[in-house]
Amino acid sequence: MITALHNLKLISNGAISHGKAIIISGDTIIDVVDESAIPHEALKKDLQGAYVAPGLIDLQIYGSGGKLFAGTPEVAALKRMEDDLLKQGTIGFFATIGTNTNEIVEQGIAAAKAYRAEARGCFWGLHLEGPYLNPTKKGAHPEKYIKKATLAEVKGWVESAEGTIKMITIAPELQDEEVIDYLHAQGIIISSGHSNATYEQGKAFLNKPIPAVTHLFNAMPQMHHREPGYIPAIFEEKPYTSIVADGNHVDWPMIRLAKRELGDKLFLITDAVTAATEGAYQHRLEGDKYVMPDGTLSGSSLTMLKAVQNCVEKAGIDLAEAINMASKYPAELSKMNQNGQIVEGFYADMLVFDETYQINATIFKGNLLTVAT
Repeated sequence: MITALHNLKLISNGAISHGKAIIISGDTIIDVVDESAIPHEALKKDLQGAYVAPGLIDLQIYGSGGKLFAGTPEVAALKRMEDDLLKQGTIGFFATIGTNTNEIVEQGIAAAKAYRAEARGCFWGLHLEGPYLNPTKKGAHPEKYIKKATLAEVKGWVESAEGTIKMITIAPELQDEEVIDYLHAQGIIISSGHSNATYEQGKAFLNKPIPAVTHLFNAMPQMHHREPGYIPAIFEEKPYTSIVADGNHVDWPMIRLAKRELGDKLFLITDAVTAATEGAYQHRLEGDKYVMPDGTLSGSSLTMLKAVQNCVEKAGIDLAEAINMASKYPAELSKMNQNGQIVEGFYADMLVFDETYQINATIFKGNLLTVAT
């Protein structure tokens, strides 16, 4: 069966196109053509002028819908996240565990392995944010669980995970080279975060081999005219760099600055949590952000599409480029090479939304999953 999506505004690879049709067979996009060239045998689906964009990708999210995977790492929490995120137009995510006890990390690894067999394909693996951070920049991470990595512990977790650990945030300036080399050799994305690195340290390890930075401006030394610190090194070396576009973690002028400096290496994450009253992370919703019991800013209440909307409406970024930040660039970093664009040969993973950023439908592996009522 060949399906043709038509009467749409196509957003892909930094441009918005009109008068196009997306041709799908099975779970794959087989062509993008002018509407006049739709194959006669195709089943036509009229999208009534809506935007169609590549499915969104969130490489850092802790929980959703009342289940905090990072606090109670269980299969049910992964299922809740996957179901919720697909409804939000997010077609790929890394479930994230913050700094915690070894027991919690190992429970998360076990849950990820158990869920992998039944997952719908939106759960891509784990992101460990910690525990190998710099306590000077701990943020909401409990200092009592922060520690220096040992090769034996890291190898034990990676081998136990059997490929489910995809990303790890560390403070590189405090880690032994053998740990960084091992993680790099395993193909795990190493991201620098909760780091107190100097300008010189950042210049030495960014892209050599560390390819990413976690939540720009948060939990890192700020720029100073006599002590430039880590941020100018990020701007010069241009690793893939995530940012939380909620107006709480980072103000809009700083997002504009980051975009000017980093271009196609700046990508969006939600860093989203959900309410929790037990465990190491007891998140309370305060306005449109989550805080810890002592008032420390913790996670966001963002969705990926809301982050896109904020970039457009508050930071002045073009819609097509904001979509790249939520799809193409995280797909490139995570080497998910059949996601992030609407082009021939890529997965038919897309979201359909209107001018007010309300989702009309999610298309996942060629199937229409949700339609707003």
